Amino acid sequence: MDDAPKQDIAPDPAPGQGAWRRVAAGQSLPESHGTIAVPVGAGFWRKVLAFSGPGFLVAVGYMDPGNWATDLAGGAQFGYTLLSVIMISNLMAILLQHLCIKLGVVTGRDLAQACRDHYSRPTVWFLWFLCELAIAACDLAEVVGSAIGLQLLFGLPLVWGCVITAFDVLIVLLLQHRGFRYIEALVITLILTIGGCFAVELFLAKPDFGAVVGGFVPRLEILRRSEMLYVAIGILGATVMPHNLYLHSSIIQTRKFLKNSAGKAEAIKFGTIDSTFALMFALFINGAILVLAAAAFHGSGHEQVGEIQEAYHLLDGVLGVTFAGGLFALALLASGQNSTLTGTLAGQIVMEGFLDLRLRPWLRRLITRAIAIVPAVVVIGVFGEKQSTQLLVASQVCLSMQLGFACWPLMRFTGERAKMGEFVNSWWIKLLGWTVTLVIILLNVKLLIDTLLPESWTRWLYGLIGMQAPG
Repeated sequence: MDDAPKQDIAPDPAPGQGAWRRVAAGQSLPESHGTIAVPVGAGFWRKVLAFSGPGFLVAVGYMDPGNWATDLAGGAQFGYTLLSVIMISNLMAILLQHLCIKLGVVTGRDLAQACRDHYSRPTVWFLWFLCELAIAACDLAEVVGSAIGLQLLFGLPLVWGCVITAFDVLIVLLLQHRGFRYIEALVITLILTIGGCFAVELFLAKPDFGAVVGGFVPRLEILRRSEMLYVAIGILGATVMPHNLYLHSSIIQTRKFLKNSAGKAEAIKFGTIDSTFALMFALFINGAILVLAAAAFHGSGHEQVGEIQEAYHLLDGVLGVTFAGGLFALALLASGQNSTLTGTLAGQIVMEGFLDLRLRPWLRRLITRAIAIVPAVVVIGVFGEKQSTQLLVASQVCLSMQLGFACWPLMRFTGERAKMGEFVNSWWIKLLGWTVTLVIILLNVKLLIDTLLPESWTRWLYGLIGMQAPG
């Protein structure tokens, strides 16, 4: 493959160049682009270590506070049955993140830059607006989740907890200045903290191992029972985060790999190993939340536990120890803070990629935080702290609205030989990818209908297709 730079679009360009409206994309996340060396000629495990990190930053979005409410509700109401939904969601995520790696490595563009260099200006501005809305919604969930964790651990009012979360911008700025590896190290440390907390919780809860294994087997019962299907769609809708697709296609380029065909193939291979391992760890976290809820609350008279605060107060008594709730709150706080770190990077990538507009990192972060914190403070201040869970649900609805607009261009770009050359998606990847994309879009449309439409309208729509509306 010819990797020589081109100033203008040639009549017969090399794959990946003339397919774009603008040939020169510019570096994605320029302050960190290509800063982490990949040793040439090193062994397998050294290569694995060199590429380890971006996958964990992405995995954070699959275990953020927005997932907790749906996982808790699924375990408390239906036991271990919906573990299969978490597993399927995770497999979807592994495929989509693999395609993000391919796009970033092969084209040298993140997904936002690719959209800017392919679509018309009005379309680009529309996609940018939707993506900023999704990032703000995700940041809202992280703000509220962190504030709930601070309240449960230290008794702080939620409003003050929301305000305190704004200061995490200083942590991000400090780590970005010191190097991208420091951000990755902090994220992995917080992920291990979450995993350790839930490992202890599961040991205390003593779940039925046979039932846990059986829960990973998909059942038709999930489709037949409308109330179970409703929670299952909520889990799917809260799992795959649209901003992760933009994030991963950018941060894979922090590795300084060879730009020839063999180097790109190697980067895709080891990047996929990294993200797959990290997402399997996210599967453990999400599965642990559901298993904990199933073991502690299902069949014990607490099946209707749906709020994080309620689960925290019940855990000590149900598990018979005085620190179970504290571990739960610590994991929640780590989850919220972890997600804010990656949200900062995603916001920068999206603004720079779509608009080719660069702001100082501290200013970009403060804008994003203000958009998230102001609604949280207003709603909690006006309606009370009991509305915090509703804020989490609302944030997931906003995310679901944007997801299809990220998956569709990802599938289109990675499926075009003119853009990807020899790395174009094979027929079976296209089949799987478009199936996943359409399933995600349809399920999220259903989630929006169930969430936003009046109950009478929802029941009428369900009646048209011969289903019972969730009650």
